[in-house]
Amino acid sequence: MIPVRRLSDVRAAGDLIWFQPALDRLRGLRREADPRLRDFFSSSSPLYIARAPGRLDVMGGIADYSGARVLELPLECSTAVLLQAQDTARCDIATRRGGRWHCFSIELPLGTPAELAARFARRDAERWAAYVLGVVQAVLTRSPRAGGLRILIDSTVPEGRGVASSAALEVAAGAAVAAGCGSPMTATELAAACQTVENHVVGAPCGIMDQMTSACGQRDRLLRLRCQPGTIEGYVAIPEGFRFYGIDSGISHAVAGADYGTVRTAAFMGYRMIAAAAELPAVRDGTRVRIDDPRWGGYLANLTSAEFARLSGALPEEMSGAEFLARYHGLTDTATQVRPDRRYPVRQATEHPIREHERVQRFAELLGVLAEQPGTALELGRLMYQSHKSYGACGLGSDGTDRLVDLVAAEGPEHGLFGAKITGGGSGGTVAILGTSGAEGLVRDVAGRYRAETGREAAVFTTSGPGAAETGVLCLTQLDAS
Repeated sequence: MIPVRRLSDVRAAGDLIWFQPALDRLRGLRREADPRLRDFFSSSSPLYIARAPGRLDVMGGIADYSGARVLELPLECSTAVLLQAQDTARCDIATRRGGRWHCFSIELPLGTPAELAARFARRDAERWAAYVLGVVQAVLTRSPRAGGLRILIDSTVPEGRGVASSAALEVAAGAAVAAGCGSPMTATELAAACQTVENHVVGAPCGIMDQMTSACGQRDRLLRLRCQPGTIEGYVAIPEGFRFYGIDSGISHAVAGADYGTVRTAAFMGYRMIAAAAELPAVRDGTRVRIDDPRWGGYLANLTSAEFARLSGALPEEMSGAEFLARYHGLTDTATQVRPDRRYPVRQATEHPIREHERVQRFAELLGVLAEQPGTALELGRLMYQSHKSYGACGLGSDGTDRLVDLVAAEGPEHGLFGAKITGGGSGGTVAILGTSGAEGLVRDVAGRYRAETGREAAVFTTSGPGAAETGVLCLTQLDAS
């Protein structure tokens, strides 16, 4: 279970640094001009603070929804959620975004996930609230309670930059609500619930790696996760003398966008075709298809390269949604829909997770011997460049991330930079870089040159931080809060 901790215990363990920004924000409310904020929390009830980090996708990325292994690093930047129960059956939320406070209020109970999804479907200005309310609904379904909640959000995770800002928000909110409502959840249970919210309330067809990393990640270690559906295989130490960096391309992306959704749908189309070629039994189930698959367990990533080579003759380079539905009737995926009027890059989207799964496995093996065999950093870099190229072949590249990767490659191993790749959902966002520990200055120089060329912001991520379970939830009593 995610632990609930007292202030004295957090201070004694040296973990107060991770909660300090939220505590500073809490004290700062007393100086806000808006009386709604000054009086947002009562001084007479316990207050719970949870925080969850963004993440750097070192290897794996979009292959997570196909069951691949991924290697993820939790970052120092995080989202904090401060929560307090209230007598009124209402959920009041305040969040600071773009330097301004935004407030939202809704009466409880919230209804079903489908009803929440319909409420926010056409309300872009309020869409941020769907992430929070979806999680509130999920926790309250487990543990109904009288009264309501007051929630304040404060974040340093940049939005739309490929470092999992939505997962950080969901996980922090879920941890705080579970603690405040006396409904304990394990970190893996919380991550799974948050992914369900993002898929079926927010409408973003993400895999599970972001939520698992934000909930279960450990500082300065790579989470090794097999996404079938979310099995933690261990934590990989970063060898002494090496670091992973991130540079934000300044190009926003969204996993709810057409590019990501198209590639995910195309991958599941490919799985459906390969299953048919392998003569696996398939049964229509409404708009979906159920496949009896003891061979690969329903995951593309479980195909070997040899199996893919033998069965890939069934895959076209592209196919229209209309043709696919006429021939194969539907997908096994519950998070996407095939659009008849759209063309899908079936072959490349299907091949990517199979190759990426193998790349991640090899990457983890090499990382384990890097300290004794520094020369393996060259192969690690090649694997990152291969992953980046495959993203682009799927249609998920961008001019900004390509340029950053080119700038890193131009510096090369002789200057301590070994590899780079686009991350997360692609189509912009952040580039991950493998370099020596002494290469931070050069990474910042690369970001500066990119900024001068493009005029885009290029924030640099250099530091890891703990996941939500590692720090737990801080409970402040009336005495603590004063």
